[in-house]
Amino acid sequence: MFDTILIANRGEIACRVIDTARRMGVRTVAVYSDADRDAKHVAEADRAVHIGGAAPSESYLRGDRIIEVALATGAQAIHPGYGFLSENPDFVEAVEAAGLAFIGPSAKAIRAMGLKDAAKALMEEAGVPVVPGYHGDNQDPEHLSGAADAIGYPVLIKAVAGGGGKGMRLVERPENFAEALDSARGEARTAFGNDAVLIEKFVQKPRHIELQVFGDGETAVHLFERDCSLQRRHQKVIEEAPAPGMTEEMRAAMGRAAVRAAEAIGYKGAGTIEFIVDGSKGLRTDGFWFMEMNTRLQVEHPVTEAITGVDLVEWQLRVASGEALPKRQEELSINGHAFEARLYAEDVPKGFLPATGRLAHLKFPDGVRADSGVRGGDEISPFYDPMIAKLIVHGTSRAGALRRLATALEACEVSGTVTNLAFLGALARHEGFAAGDVDTGLIGRDLDRLVEAPEPAPREVALAALAALGLLDRAGFETGFSLWTPLTRSVHLRREGEEMVVKVRTLSADAHDVEWGGTTVQARRGGGRWQLDGETAPPVAVTGDLVAVFAGYGMEFELVDLLARDSLAAGDADVIEAPMPGLVKALFAAPGQTVKQGDRLAVLEAMKMEHSLLAARDGTVAEVLVAEGDQVSAGAALVRLAAEEEDAA
Repeated sequence: MFDTILIANRGEIACRVIDTARRMGVRTVAVYSDADRDAKHVAEADRAVHIGGAAPSESYLRGDRIIEVALATGAQAIHPGYGFLSENPDFVEAVEAAGLAFIGPSAKAIRAMGLKDAAKALMEEAGVPVVPGYHGDNQDPEHLSGAADAIGYPVLIKAVAGGGGKGMRLVERPENFAEALDSARGEARTAFGNDAVLIEKFVQKPRHIELQVFGDGETAVHLFERDCSLQRRHQKVIEEAPAPGMTEEMRAAMGRAAVRAAEAIGYKGAGTIEFIVDGSKGLRTDGFWFMEMNTRLQVEHPVTEAITGVDLVEWQLRVASGEALPKRQEELSINGHAFEARLYAEDVPKGFLPATGRLAHLKFPDGVRADSGVRGGDEISPFYDPMIAKLIVHGTSRAGALRRLATALEACEVSGTVTNLAFLGALARHEGFAAGDVDTGLIGRDLDRLVEAPEPAPREVALAALAALGLLDRAGFETGFSLWTPLTRSVHLRREGEEMVVKVRTLSADAHDVEWGGTTVQARRGGGRWQLDGETAPPVAVTGDLVAVFAGYGMEFELVDLLARDSLAAGDADVIEAPMPGLVKALFAAPGQTVKQGDRLAVLEAMKMEHSLLAARDGTVAEVLVAEGDQVSAGAALVRLAAEEEDAA
């Protein structure tokens, strides 16, 4: 076994590897960028070394620098985590050439599965079922369009390199093919440096079921399936294991196919065989097809660990150090059911835009596994994936585990940035999901209902006002007093741009009446706890002028500074601004150009995704304030439309 390993990654996966290594007595070396100088993984590792600038190209993608650090710190092996260099065969070869072990598969295996078209051809040879489609070298648009016609619409255009839904477009009609192809290629070129695509038949009620495999270079085992069908824009949202509705016959067939796929390429370490499954008539042994192989540990691996009792990172370290597979296939079994929900900093009402900000408060409920790379007070950086945590629950049954997930999401306390917590909570309580009737289109069909944000009731507003005044923790004379009548104060709060005036009448240190919106809430303290109209008050956190009430998945209020309020200028409705820091990828506007509401004016690349910025109204472009290739900050003006009176003139 190694005594020291270097982790060539950051965030929650780096912390996850550190946890297992520490338990095994293995020392860890972390690497970090300028943006991660004070990050959690840096604090938890035995040693941490700075490797470059905030951008991944200046730090976490610098394989040569990472290998230098490994050699200088006495590490014998490098764990790549996932993302960054984890599936880069050139990096694997460089690691091994330096006399170090790579905790993962061989460069040959990664190359075999790195391009989806070549991987599908290889799987066909190995007898693994493959989705009908075109995986050839001819990338002429007319040829690809003809292939789509032959396959039959709807079809999926998919980048042959990479993953994560980038470079993927669903095309339902022939007349939309050319535009979708251009869009997919542009995104693939940006994300992977390779704009080649393949065309596949789109399965009408698709389920995404993947098999966890583990090999020693010659033989392999599978650790059963995960259902990752709950997706939005091809990004996984909630994963579970085992898959609902799975039969023993189907599991055995998929397991055999997955092991056959892994052994066909001499796979070593942890990997995932992803299948697309036709769920329209239940799970059938003739209704699943190979999609791709992820030659690394997956983000959703904890649900497999929960149902098998296996620590997959421990297995990675043992097999990479030369040990045999810890268990044979017949020694592996399923115990209960598990779910994982991905908690992100993202603005759901604004189309799930990735968000930044400082986490003013972060607390996870007891009894739940929370894999996180951030702590309260940490910054969500614009340079990396905005994941806050993965919440993993386990129960003896699917229904019981799902109840635990719903309860855990309600008990999470996050403030300082917008999150998808309410969205996850709505999914966990969705009746179709609860019944196991899942497919990749579930979220899209019910999106409007799932993104409805809870509105604060008078009790939440009252609690925020009391917290803003500091009355929840104070007692005696500190609460203030007035002669003959109770002291009454007005508190000005702002939530999502709306200002609210709340009146607080202090009767005693333990009693206040709070009036807002024509309703009076009685706040009374007894037994060390506050009651609002007789109900126990939820937790609250106050950070500066920010008050977070942890009800309805978290509601934030800003204490308004009346002296500063008048200096606030109203935003210019005619200016298209950057919703987050990013790179101006493309501009479609020019001065004097006439535009219609909804026209695409610019494309901003941020947090590994492209975001189209649209005209909010009909009008004429007055100014284009940036150039393609510019790096802009959040709120930066990109395009200005002429004022409506100018247009009229």
